[in-house]
Amino acid sequence: MDTAAKRTRVSIQGYEGSFHQVAAQQFFGKDVEVITCATFREVIRVASSKKESEGGVMAIENSIAGSILPNYNLLQKSNLRVVGEIYLQIRQNLLVNPGVKLEDIREVHSHHMALLQCIDFLEKHPSWKLVETEDTALSAKHIQQHRSKHIAAIASTLAADLFELDVLAPNIHTMKNNYTRFLILQREESVVEVEDPNKASVNFYTDHSRGSLARVLTTIAEGGINLSKLQSMPIPGSEWQYSFHADMEFDDLEQFNRVIEAIKPITAELKIYGTYKKGKTI
Repeated sequence: MDTAAKRTRVSIQGYEGSFHQVAAQQFFGKDVEVITCATFREVIRVASSKKESEGGVMAIENSIAGSILPNYNLLQKSNLRVVGEIYLQIRQNLLVNPGVKLEDIREVHSHHMALLQCIDFLEKHPSWKLVETEDTALSAKHIQQHRSKHIAAIASTLAADLFELDVLAPNIHTMKNNYTRFLILQREESVVEVEDPNKASVNFYTDHSRGSLARVLTTIAEGGINLSKLQSMPIPGSEWQYSFHADMEFDDLEQFNRVIEAIKPITAELKIYGTYKKGKTI
């Protein structure tokens, strides 16, 4: 993505130094400007505003915790397009102010999920008090602001760089295969069609007659497309009726278009969020 003409601005959930910012940098480059948002709803609002941003980055699922269901609903209600994805390995690190040693630490601050992800490491230091905070990166910022000599934070290496902290213990997370998938979102008029896309995100629902979903799924399979994700969501205002978010992997765009044309007659509504390059797990 060309960022030479002007600095790309994208909305993210969380604070500077968060894993959302790491994902934004992986897709747009190190010079991307992030607009920090308190909620995912605000991420979508800012990403949808031409005056405020060129798009947004939003976590959609985690390999351990599963789908972030409210974010599927936010995507469905928006007019944003999916133009890419990033699979980010969540690597947690113990951060301290320069000069602070392991034996100086009395407290460790971080988001409750980060503390849980590092519990095997933390249990080796039973004298440490664990303090839950609202954000990993914010914890890092606070220990830097307060020049804390006895408090450590658990956060990303980006947070360490931003707040000039030392990484006292790297990669202290217990689960090494902890990945979060982030969607890259842009407004319709900003989208530049991806060359040779091999993945798409769509949303559809059927007439809910017997076998209707099975017919759609069979047609997708017969078209040679791999359905890498199928997420059901209640349709607001209906009684036990669901729409389905589907991630499809394909060989070329013609194959995808053929399958879409084949399932249109057997779906009540079909929306294509975007076609893009499949992300890699590194």
